[in-house]
Amino acid sequence: MAALPITHGGPGPVIPGYGPIEEATEGFVILCHQLKTRAQAKAHKVFDDFAAISYRAQIVAGKNFIFKILVGGENYIHAKVFWALPCYGGGVVLVDVQENKTKTDSIEPF
Repeated sequence: MAALPITHGGPGPVIPGYGPIEEATEGFVILCHQLKTRAQAKAHKVFDDFAAISYRAQIVAGKNFIFKILVGGENYIHAKVFWALPCYGGGVVLVDVQENKTKTDSIEPF
């Protein structure tokens, strides 16, 4: 069976341990916006925009998220974020960013 084409919000390829690609809801948009300063520091750039479009999640001792974020024009980044369980402090950490992404790039673990 051929892989499905990747679009933001589409199901995307099956990746063991990760859920399907989903549209970013208001809560995730707000969460990502709070990480903008940290993402700019990691990328050594200033982003014109910073809007979460879609994401994938993996349940661990908390949750790993990989967000597709519009950062200006046709430019996107992928941001890996860890959200700890409340019993471990409940903190949110921006783990890494991948630059030079497009709207149609698949959200893959990195």
